[in-house]
Amino acid sequence: MTEQTNPVESPSPLGEAGGEGHSLDLAHIKRVLEAALLSATEPLSLRDLRRLFAGEVDADNIRKVLDDLKAEWAERSIELTAVASGWRFRVKPEYQEYLDRISSEKPPRYSRAVLETLAIIAYRQPVTRGDIEEVRGVAVSPPTLAALVERGWIEEIGQRETPGRPALFATTKKFLDDLNLRSLEELPPLQELGSTLEAVPSLPTDSTEQPHAG
Repeated sequence: MTEQTNPVESPSPLGEAGGEGHSLDLAHIKRVLEAALLSATEPLSLRDLRRLFAGEVDADNIRKVLDDLKAEWAERSIELTAVASGWRFRVKPEYQEYLDRISSEKPPRYSRAVLETLAIIAYRQPVTRGDIEEVRGVAVSPPTLAALVERGWIEEIGQRETPGRPALFATTKKFLDDLNLRSLEELPPLQELGSTLEAVPSLPTDSTEQPHAG
C-alpha cells in the first residue's frame, strides 16, 4: 500500500494575517505598498491598499507600514504624503522648479476671476453663483465656473431652498489632493492661495466678465 503524503505549501510572504501564531512580513508589505504607490497616477485609499493583499492585512497594519515608509523617504527628493483621497508620492516643492525646466508645459497663469471665484467657494462653501457675485461685485462668467468644474476642483452639491433654487457649489476631494491637503482645515491663508496653486498643472480659463448688476 502506497503511503500518501500531503503536499507542502510554500509559506505566504504575508504570513497568516487572520490566523494565530503567525506574524506578518512587514518588510514585504512595505515593498508592495511602495511599488503600488510609486506606479499609481492617483492617490490610493486604505481600501485600495488593502486590496493589494486580498484583505489579509488589516487597516492598522497598513497605516503602520505607511508611517514607516513615509519616514524612510523623508530625506529624499520625493515624499509620501496623505491627502484627502488617500496616499501618494510626490516631488517635494523645493525640487519642482528644476523639473519645470525640462517640462513642455508652461507655468500656470490663473486669471484673477478664477482665483477669486475659487477662493470664495473654498473658504465660504457651499455658495451659489449669486453669493460669489455679491462678494466680487461682478457677474461670474459661465466659462469661469465651467473651467473649475472641468478641472475637477468644484462641483454642484445641491440647490438652495430659495426662489429659483440656485445651485450650490463646493470644492472636491480632487481640489484638496491637488493642493496636497487632507481636509479643508489645512487650507493655506487666503493671501497664499494663489502661490499654492502655482504648483498645480495649468487650468484653462476665460476671464471675460461683466459688472454685476446687483
